[in-house]
Amino acid sequence: MSKKYRDENTDMLMKAVMSADNIEECYDFFRDLCTDSEIKAMSERFQVARMLRESRVYSDIVREAQVGTATISRVNNNLINGTGGYDRAIGRTGGESRE
Repeated sequence: MSKKYRDENTDMLMKAVMSADNIEECYDFFRDLCTDSEIKAMSERFQVARMLRESRVYSDIVREAQVGTATISRVNNNLINGTGGYDRAIGRTGGESRE
């Protein structure tokens, strides 16, 4: 994470996410923390990352994930130049796309 965002409050947020005992607790926490649109946007980005790692082409991702090319480009940039967070999460979740 960028040092500009990392502080005591952000550390506490990350610890709270990590403290969930199961998927239902994660749903409960994120539902209280985020709007429906924010949750949908995050899940779409993760879906796009999984599809890119499956070497899916942009046109297929646009059609199946129903996201714009700007979202795909941002996710792809983070896959290439980011911290490896997407790849770790994909690997740990068996992250193949359902499509």
